[in-house]
Amino acid sequence: MPGLAVTPDMTAPSLAFAGLVAPAQAALLGSQIGQLLVALVAVALIIVVGKFVLKLAWRLVTIGIVVVAAFYLLSTLGVV
Repeated sequence: MPGLAVTPDMTAPSLAFAGLVAPAQAALLGSQIGQLLVALVAVALIIVVGKFVLKLAWRLVTIGIVVVAAFYLLSTLGVV
């Protein structure tokens, strides 16, 4: 291959990985159905991650409500 040049930062594993991924991406993203599949998988991942984040957020908000309500009641009674 006379026109092939390998630079120092091009390692064998990265070249092998690029050689495996590029055909898969071309085949999957080459059609509208493939693009739709990739989009739906991405949305599903966002929903799953969002579900766990919102679960944590609800716990933090509930703890905050309890702490503020306790502080309010103690300050109303003159303890704090």
